[in-house]
Amino acid sequence: MSNPAVSSYIRYLASKKALDDRSLNRHVWDRLVQAVRGRSGFAPLQVLEVGCGIGTMLERLLDWGLLTRAAYTGIDVEAEFIREARRRLRGYAAEKNAKPKPPPPNPLPRGQGEFNGPAQHGAPLVLRTTEQDVRVTFTAIDLFDFLTREQGKSSWDLIVAHAVLDLVDLPAALPRLLSLLVPGGLFYFTLNFDGATIFEPVIDLDLDRRIETLYHRTMDTRRRQGLSAGSSVTGRELIRRLRDAGTHMVAAGSSDWVVFPGPDGYLGDEAYFLHSIIETIGRALYQHSELDDSRFESWLALRHRQIDAAELIYIAHQLDVMGYI
Repeated sequence: MSNPAVSSYIRYLASKKALDDRSLNRHVWDRLVQAVRGRSGFAPLQVLEVGCGIGTMLERLLDWGLLTRAAYTGIDVEAEFIREARRRLRGYAAEKNAKPKPPPPNPLPRGQGEFNGPAQHGAPLVLRTTEQDVRVTFTAIDLFDFLTREQGKSSWDLIVAHAVLDLVDLPAALPRLLSLLVPGGLFYFTLNFDGATIFEPVIDLDLDRRIETLYHRTMDTRRRQGLSAGSSVTGRELIRRLRDAGTHMVAAGSSDWVVFPGPDGYLGDEAYFLHSIIETIGRALYQHSELDDSRFESWLALRHRQIDAAELIYIAHQLDVMGYI
């Protein structure tokens, strides 16, 4: 039986796919496309995505034409996300008339899209159309366990991290991630939160500001397995750390989430997405010593009502970066 909390988060990840599509910085994306198209040689592009979730970024890389001849590996700590990613991939392939096939009898060697080790993963699948030949492997494994197992092996042409680096210990993870790239390998790190959470209309200016400040503070103090688990200013910190690591940063730009009701209300499932954001803030600040419980509960309830009435506007400031080592 699936975990209800995980099932809700799976719906949250699906609900924001179209929002992510329109939020990604197109200048940064275009420079990534140019870099991939400019590669020399004919070997498949070796792609690693960390924190792949339910596979929405893979769908985007396929839909937007970045992956034509490639071996893609997506890793995520949550096994249910990986199962959902494989389910979605089969549905995606059916829609594109590219039924996934098992890999050929002689699979690609170690380091070409598949993780060898005692982790939870299904058999690789190959998507073939007239324009694409992409081998896909999903693996359920903790990021730092993966980094430890891969230590000293530079296997990847491109590493992707989408909306995940602001949830990990960046100083610990980033150098180890970059070390997995081949010389000249590319990185594409997107939707990195950077210090602004905005709701309109204003309820109470002082209360709104206090909630934003305290919510960001929970990001700065979050811990997981003894390590820092993110920062409220990951975007700017990432740019600084990439520079200090000696990488060649080619492009950077904002990728803000902007959710607002149009003439017909919110697009797609974005009302659910907004409710999820308010619930996340509610859990993060539950019985916080610097908030009056009744005022905070009233604030949360009013924000939910604003969503139901298609009145709430939500903005989150984020940054995308790409470059090479």
